[in-house]
Amino acid sequence: MTNELTETERLPLRLFAEKAYLDYSMYVVLDRALPHVADGLKPVQRRIVYAMSELGILATAKHRKSALTVGDVIGKFHPHGDTACYEAMVTMAQPFAYRYPLVDGQGNWGSPDDPKSFAAYRYTESRLTPYAQALLSELGQGTVDWLPTFDGSREEPRMLPARTPNILVNGTTGIAVGMATDIPPHNLRELMAACVHLLKHPKATVEELMEFVPGPDYPTGSEIVSDPAELKKIYETGYGQVRARARWERDEDGNIVVTHVPHQVSPTDLQKVIADQIISKKLPLLTDIRDESDHENPTRVVLIVRSNRVDADALMAHLFATTDLEKSHRVNLNMIGLDGRPRVKNLREILVEWLQFRVATVRRRLEHRLAKVNERLHILDALLIAFLNIDEVIRIIRYEENPKAELMRRFELSEIQADAILDLRLRHLQKLEEMKIRGEQAELAAERSNLEELLASEPKLKKLVGQELSEDAKKYGDARRCPIVARPAAQALEAAELLPSEPITVVLSKAGWIRSAKGHGIDAAGLSYKAGDEFLCAVEGRSSQLLILLDNRGRAYSMNPRELPSARSQGEPVTTKLDLQDGASVIGLMLGEAGDKFVLGGGDGYGFVAKLDDLQARNRAGKAAINLELPPFTPLATRDLAGDRLALATAEGRLLVFPVSELPEMAKGKGNKLIALKGEDRIVAAAVLPAGSPLEVLSRKRILTLKRADLEHYVGTRASRGNHLPRGYMQVDGLQALKTAEPKADGGT
Repeated sequence: MTNELTETERLPLRLFAEKAYLDYSMYVVLDRALPHVADGLKPVQRRIVYAMSELGILATAKHRKSALTVGDVIGKFHPHGDTACYEAMVTMAQPFAYRYPLVDGQGNWGSPDDPKSFAAYRYTESRLTPYAQALLSELGQGTVDWLPTFDGSREEPRMLPARTPNILVNGTTGIAVGMATDIPPHNLRELMAACVHLLKHPKATVEELMEFVPGPDYPTGSEIVSDPAELKKIYETGYGQVRARARWERDEDGNIVVTHVPHQVSPTDLQKVIADQIISKKLPLLTDIRDESDHENPTRVVLIVRSNRVDADALMAHLFATTDLEKSHRVNLNMIGLDGRPRVKNLREILVEWLQFRVATVRRRLEHRLAKVNERLHILDALLIAFLNIDEVIRIIRYEENPKAELMRRFELSEIQADAILDLRLRHLQKLEEMKIRGEQAELAAERSNLEELLASEPKLKKLVGQELSEDAKKYGDARRCPIVARPAAQALEAAELLPSEPITVVLSKAGWIRSAKGHGIDAAGLSYKAGDEFLCAVEGRSSQLLILLDNRGRAYSMNPRELPSARSQGEPVTTKLDLQDGASVIGLMLGEAGDKFVLGGGDGYGFVAKLDDLQARNRAGKAAINLELPPFTPLATRDLAGDRLALATAEGRLLVFPVSELPEMAKGKGNKLIALKGEDRIVAAAVLPAGSPLEVLSRKRILTLKRADLEHYVGTRASRGNHLPRGYMQVDGLQALKTAEPKADGGT
């Protein structure tokens, strides 16, 4: 026994991997992911349509089980998975996915809410739609090239002889290797009109063609709000984005009714997003959302407004900006051209190339028909000879050994003509009528003359193509579904515009629990607190204002007052919203407009005036506000820097009053000296006094009211020591607070 040597080819791994990947890439690009400009179909779609036509499941036939089609496709033409094949078939049957569906489905074929919710192919039935005939009607007329299938057992068309520019009519999406395609659907009548115009005016520009094709036409009927310049750029370059917006109206009750949503948007998911905004109180202009969709109204979503005074346009603009009621669709007009290469094309290039294909297809159809006419005329000539010499023909057939050769010799017939005579049954000979034969000859001769005239004249051929396009537009086309109305980009409403501004009181406990009560004049100290916890401070303002918190290390933090828990509960720890440093605790609150001013300072006797907006922190960790050696005192709101005065009390019982205007305005820092301190003395209380207001001094449950005349004794310059309070208020750590007293009717004197 001899050993057989097997020759092996050795390649570097780099070259082998490169070739293998390139082969795979070319297969994905050309035979899977990208459509062809001729019929606008990917191979699997083309094979599904062709297989259904071969099975006789046409628009005029009864629905057949989808499993029959899937099995036929993957068994004869497309050796891939049944799931992928069936999903491609489902997409072609969904009226919300295809502008002009190719498959007419019966059963559960998915819904706009969940396109993947279709039933298995063993449960559904299908047939081709009438529009599919626009791709198939000329298939057997010599119009296309044929290729062997994967196993060589039969043939399949390389391309379908599409009578419409299906590449733009239905569009498609696909992801190949290194490239993708996103072709939007268009209106059939508009495309046909553009093609007819291009046949008459071959040099027409994209701008001229856009007079017929102003933009895409999605099946869901949404409003296209892209600027005309954006659409023009898309059709000139083949790239861009189309903005589609839901269509809505107001009903008799003043509510907003959404009737059409953008393409590939789930109405149910949309309702969930809007409902979440309503529940989380981020959309108080709406009270409820209701789905009233049915068979007559596939999309009818009712938004219940709080009152008829709600600005519906502003509300919808907010929803357009924050939900999928407005969606941008990517456009990438990438396709395989007649040269077999993928390329991004503009509108004119696509239509020109498709018209080349269409004119060539019609030429092939006419040539095929001309050949058939000539064949028939050739046979009719023989039949006429047989009729005129019927006795001789019968004799030759009955008595001659080789009737075919004798007929060819006797009457100078071709082999085809002789076969035609011999194929006639004897009983048919008597039915041959000279007038009938001559009549058919005349009709066919006229048709041949017309065909030859069309084939010999390019203008006449194009005119015929244009007429057929117009006829198909009437037969398969419909009105535009998506109105094109240029609108500016939607802007979301600011929180102040969207949410009502309500009076609130923010309450902070010593343990750092925070909450918000509606209204002013709340007895914050009398609220319920956790065991061992008690009231620390409170601030009044409005829910639309800016809330700043200050910790004992001089850092400022921001919180949204709308997000605070209700005062009916015990609140929540500020540490759930803020990242405080170890050992830090919140000791003060500020609530007001961005331009409001507050006096900030530390117990070490330094301070300044800061705008509330300058203290706003952008993250949970806050920002440094005060540089200090001792903890800060409670932030003090100022009203009028020209008239307000600042009162400061120290632990030794000294009180100093001076104009707030003597303090610098800073965004952060240490500031200027407020009061002169000696030894271990420090600031323990402070207050801002409007002009003419008395001052209350609280010390160990004792209250001293200093009227306007009394305060003059403590007025001094900034950074001075101030004067001692009366005996009994001079104990170290005895002072608890300074408070602005309500002036009396006589002016507080």
